[in-house]
Amino acid sequence: MVNNNSNDRLDRIEAIVESLARSAQAQSNEHGERIRFLEELASRQEETMRQLVRIEEAQNRMLASLDDDRPTILRRLNSIENKIDSLIERDRE
Repeated sequence: MVNNNSNDRLDRIEAIVESLARSAQAQSNEHGERIRFLEELASRQEETMRQLVRIEEAQNRMLASLDDDRPTILRRLNSIENKIDSLIERDRE
């Protein structure tokens, strides 16, 4: 009877150890999945930041280009304005 109780107790301990091992493995797998998800998220975030930097650089180049073209644009607008003024004056005469 004592031997049978020992075997039963040993079987229960083995079952508990196996159950704990499965639980630990499941938690480890879940933890690994979370880490992979966070790494992928961080990678996407880094790529998004690189894209935003490229967009900002392109905007800065565009604005600099507009600043360079501004005198030309202003001259053209002044020329158009002068032509309109002269047409208005001519119509008034």
